[in-house]
Amino acid sequence: MKIEPNIANADEFYAALVGLHDGLDAVASLKLNAKLILLLANQIDDPAVLAAVLAAARSFTEFDNK
Repeated sequence: MKIEPNIANADEFYAALVGLHDGLDAVASLKLNAKLILLLANQIDDPAVLAAVLAAARSFTEFDNK
């Protein structure tokens, strides 16, 4: 699993990601995020990597909430 930045043109990607949410209310934005997560997860054909990503996301979230 990669946790270091690994996105070519990261600023452009971030701008596009933020732009996807333009005009959406909070519920629609959450639904969009869920769809995006599932589409991106579908690109990873390794259950162990997906499990590691889920665990890392949870770990980072718990760290952020302290």
